[in-house]
Amino acid sequence: MSRTDDPGRPQQGADAYRTLIAEIDSGALKPGDRLVETELAARLGRSRTPIREAIRQLEADGMVTHVPRIGAVIRTLDYSEITELYEMRTVLEGTAARFAARAASEIDLGEIRSINEEMRASTDIGVLLTANRQFHAVLLNAARNRFLVRSVEAIQKTLLILGPSTMEEAGRASTAIEEHDRIIAALEARDPAAAEAAMRVHIQNAQRARLRQIRLEDVA
Repeated sequence: MSRTDDPGRPQQGADAYRTLIAEIDSGALKPGDRLVETELAARLGRSRTPIREAIRQLEADGMVTHVPRIGAVIRTLDYSEITELYEMRTVLEGTAARFAARAASEIDLGEIRSINEEMRASTDIGVLLTANRQFHAVLLNAARNRFLVRSVEAIQKTLLILGPSTMEEAGRASTAIEEHDRIIAALEARDPAAAEAAMRVHIQNAQRARLRQIRLEDVA
């Protein structure tokens, strides 16, 4: 069997891709960091082929770019790109909340409530980050629109480049939980317009927190 026929290769590429995504998400890989195939292959215990495939997928996702004489690097988003991404997130997740107000089942709503209560009861940042993502994921799936799901996931993936979540900012978690409460109330009332408006406010506040976070990092 040739290397190109190796049935394990696609899975190795997918594993390498997920590992690199996790490192971007955690901040272990930062904007401007080089992705050198030989170094990554040695560190991750993979051959260069799946690493190359993972880098290509990251490039297709818009998370990696090629710089002349340097090679593949994690993209750096400028102010206008960050603003545009959050604008799209506001529109898309606002629409998801509108759709969910009509389409969410009682089980969906119960899960969304439960996740927010889990956030309210915790002070552990890891729990808060995981629960916050679950909140948005369950709500998005409750919209019952697979094309909307794909669009939101693409935006969220690109935003991973920015590193640590705004939930780590002092006071942001408690404010976000209150914003979730308003979204939940609109969903339970089956009020599409109110659900969309509440979600838009939530994402816009997240954008403000993100820009404040970036500004403080630039000063430090």
